[in-house]
Amino acid sequence: MKNIFCLFLTIATLGVGASAQAQQTRKVPRIGVLVTGPIFITRFKSFQEGLRDLGYVEGKNFVYEYRNAEGKVDRLPHLAAELVRAKVDVIYTASGESVLAIKKATKTIPIVFGTVQDPLANGLVDSLAKPGGNATGMSALAPDLGGKRLELLKEAVPRVSRVAFLWSPPNPGANVTLKETQAAAQALGLQLQSLEVREVKDLERAFEAAMRDHAQALTTAPDPVVNNARVRIVGFATKNRLPAMYAAPEFAEGDGLMSYAPSYSDLWRRSATYVDKILKGAKPADLPVEQPTKFEFIINLKAAKQIGLTVPPNVLVRADRVIR
Repeated sequence: MKNIFCLFLTIATLGVGASAQAQQTRKVPRIGVLVTGPIFITRFKSFQEGLRDLGYVEGKNFVYEYRNAEGKVDRLPHLAAELVRAKVDVIYTASGESVLAIKKATKTIPIVFGTVQDPLANGLVDSLAKPGGNATGMSALAPDLGGKRLELLKEAVPRVSRVAFLWSPPNPGANVTLKETQAAAQALGLQLQSLEVREVKDLERAFEAAMRDHAQALTTAPDPVVNNARVRIVGFATKNRLPAMYAAPEFAEGDGLMSYAPSYSDLWRRSATYVDKILKGAKPADLPVEQPTKFEFIINLKAAKQIGLTVPPNVLVRADRVIR
């Protein structure tokens, strides 16, 4: 019996040692993150909350590998290549430009996007139901968003007839956004002034054109170049007393008049489930791209006061949030 007990103790000790060694050598998942600009950092908190809800604790059962383009689109290919060389398990990002940069750098590492305006038009996926390739995630695409923004702007400022539209042609799918907005403007009897902003340096030229052609209001496309310049754009609109409807909530939260957009916090939180599934063995090609189900209309009354605008009560009651 003594010999049997010693043998049992030896086996148990070896088993515990092997288990401890396996835990030490077990690979901790590495999530690559390609940051595209300031708005990404703000929305990224929702993704982190989504991961925490799923039981992920940074530094304990996963680690991040960060790269920040700081709003400079031309840096994306280089940073994407760095993440690939770092051999991360999955790469998380947002915007069509960043996904395209990563897809050019790797055909094998899974990519999850927090939001892309139109991943199908951008050529990022084969279809929303069956993405095909190595990328999937959340789309911000919903029927007639541009039309809804113009409709709300027209209701808030009935006298408006000429609206300047800031958008960025290099953005994949930008032409689709432009055509949809032009069609909506025509249906509402509005003249739409197209103002192309390929880089931040183009803003001043666009601002001058808007004033030269007597724009009465302003709206924007959901675009990284435009979003990264939101402080300057809001400042221009306020200075020139232009009522403005923006395509991202951060504009209205930061002294802009109004915004109408999908709930990005909801989209980014839900996108965490994609990373979870992929780390557990799922393939991006088999995970359908999801579309927004929640939308948010924000009105900033402090901004309205600054430009001397009284927002009609029938518009105020439609707002999901009113900033006073």
